[in-house]
Order: sequence, then structure tokens, then C-alpha cells
Amino acid sequence: MKQLRSISLLLLFGLITAFAVFKNQPNSDEPSVAVMAYYVPEKDYHPENLPLHQLTHIIFSFTHVIDGKMQFRNAEDGKKLEQLVEQRKNHPNLKVMIACGGWGADGFSDMSHTAENRKKFVESVVEFNQKYDLDGIDIDWEYPAIPAAGTGARPEDKQNFTLLMKELREALDALERKQTLTFASAGWKPYYENIELEKVMGFVDYMNIMTYDQVGGNSPYTGHHTPLGYIREKDLEGTPAAEFINEWKKERGDDRDYGPRSAEKIVEYCLEQGVKPEQMVIGSAFYGRAWKGVPPKNNGLYQSNSGPHIGWAAYYNIRTEFEKDPNFKRYWDSIAKAPYLYNAKDSIFISYDDTVSVRLKTEYALKKKLGGIMFWQLGNDTKEPSSLLKAMHDAASKD
Repeated sequence: MKQLRSISLLLLFGLITAFAVFKNQPNSDEPSVAVMAYYVPEKDYHPENLPLHQLTHIIFSFTHVIDGKMQFRNAEDGKKLEQLVEQRKNHPNLKVMIACGGWGADGFSDMSHTAENRKKFVESVVEFNQKYDLDGIDIDWEYPAIPAAGTGARPEDKQNFTLLMKELREALDALERKQTLTFASAGWKPYYENIELEKVMGFVDYMNIMTYDQVGGNSPYTGHHTPLGYIREKDLEGTPAAEFINEWKKERGDDRDYGPRSAEKIVEYCLEQGVKPEQMVIGSAFYGRAWKGVPPKNNGLYQSNSGPHIGWAAYYNIRTEFEKDPNFKRYWDSIAKAPYLYNAKDSIFISYDDTVSVRLKTEYALKKKLGGIMFWQLGNDTKEPSSLLKAMHDAASKD
């Protein structure tokens, strides 16, 4: 009897130990790197139906600099943000953040220009994040010292951006709830000449690199707007894109390689500048860019065009309107590591991310030990099971 009791106790102890070990094992469904979604509330807004279990961070977009403070333009956005924060009870590991700025958002240069102005803004951020019980903020200043989209800019933005991020870090660190501080950076090198990169990275958790819109809708030639692969000038030889770049260089007396921008290219550049890989988050586009009047040579890639066919198309539109259209054929560029669609009948070229390319981007982030991957924006994804986010999440959650 004593022997049976001893065996029973040993078995019980073994089961308890096994359960404890199992319980403490990392969840294989948890991404091993950050998976961040920018999110603009949809008209049919039901945050409880969002695939929040596949994210580590969701960045509600946008607040703006209004009268020197961080504020919503529309009061109803505050109620929507509250509803999103409520979902954290079902997803306790999810970080809910707020983005300030965006393309064409003005006010950053004036706000950061004086210590008094920065203090006013930082205090408004602290008050805002406390009010909504947030996990952090993303500063989306497009761009310091560059008057993009007619925004105000001055040379001193370079130093003032550093001061702003420093003062935000100090103020956010005083909050009871741990705060994540990020900023949206460009996918092209000249941007980094206008910020004090090393200093800024000392204050932030992540730099979200916008590796999309690398070719704009008004570009004289087609190209990949969100490629991963390292593309060089020699990869464009014999195309109108190469001719345009060569003429552009002759006018400026410049012999540098101006091959198309890409995620790999800007990551390598930032690593050379001393940025820690774990602080870099690369971007994916949940939308496409399209050009019309594109000749069929090279299946439309790096060819001339007569302008944008549409400004942009959400991924769910690409799935339903273009991929299912028999006139559009999908091609894969092994150098750019990116897909594209070409319609020879109507001479339309579309650059976009699909499930294959976002998986490769995520695997690249893992291989390079980057901080993770982010995307613009969640509302553009398909609601079908084979979504872009699902492909991204699955790749990030591999053991």
C-alpha cells in the first residue's frame, strides 16, 4: 500500500510539474516580433470584430497638432478610441496607441520651435494618454525640415525634433502605465539628413519605417511602391526608368546609385548609421498604386505611363476588382521580392503587397532581428480568412 501511495504521489507530482512547465511555455500563436497596425476607424465601426488577437500594437489614427496641443478634429473619434481601448480586456497583451500627424498634417514645426510650445504639447499628450488609458504614442511628423504637402518647415526642425522626443520620453516615463514611444520615418535616405538619428533613437522604443509609397502616383515610370528586395540601377537597365534616372543624374553631375528604394535598402542604411536592429520596424502597404497608359514591355514594370489610374486601392478592392479580373495577370519580381498586376488589354499596372510579400517581409524582420513589422492600414485588409494580417501573424508566430 505504501509503495502504491508513493507511486501515486510521484505520478501526481509529475503531472503538476508537467502542467507548470506547459503553462509557462510561450504561446506559439504569440508573435515573436512586433506586429503593429495603423488603424483608421471604418464607417461600419465594430472594434470587437477586429482581428486584434493577431496584433501586438494597434495605432489609432489620427490626432493632430491643433492650437499647439494634441487633439482630435472630430469629437466622435474619442468615443471610438474608448471602444477600442475596451477591447484590451479581451486581449490583455495588446498595446493601444495613438498616432499624431500623418501626411499633410501641419503644426509640428511651430509646436516644437520653442521650449514653451513643446511643454504645452507634451502636457496635452500626457493628459490625452491618461484620459484614454493608452499604451503610447506614435509621432508621425511628415517631415522635419522638409515642407512636404505644403506643411511648415524650418532648418531648426532637425534639433527641435530631438528635443520633442526627449521631452515626450521623460513625461511618458512618469506615467503609471508603461508607455511605448515611436515615430514614423521615411523609406528614403534624405529624410535621415534632417533628423539627429542617433540622439532620437536614444529616446524611442521603435522607428516605424514607412517602406511604402516608394514610387508615387505621379512618377514618370512605373515601379514597386512597397518592395522588400535590394534593387540596384543595373536591375533597371534597358527600361524608361533607367533612362529617366540617367538623365536626372546628368543634370546634377551625380554618379551615385539611384536604384529604386526598398525595405532592405533603407534597413541596411540605418544599420550603417548605428541604429539598433531591434528598434527598427519595417512597413507593409495594405493598399496598391496603379498607373494607366503603360506599354506591355517587361509586363509594364519600369515603363512609362500616362498618369495614375487611381490614387490608391485598398487590398480588399484589389482582391475583388483586380485579381479576379481575367484581364489582370499577377507577376512576381524576384529581385524586388514583390508582386504586381498588369492588364495588357487596358494598359494598367498595379503595385501592391500580397500574402506572399508580407510573409517574406515578416521573415526578413525575424532574420535581421528587427523590432517587427507594421502596416498602413488595418481597415484596408480583406475580411476573408486569407488576409494580409493573417499571413503576417503566422510568419511572426513560427517557433
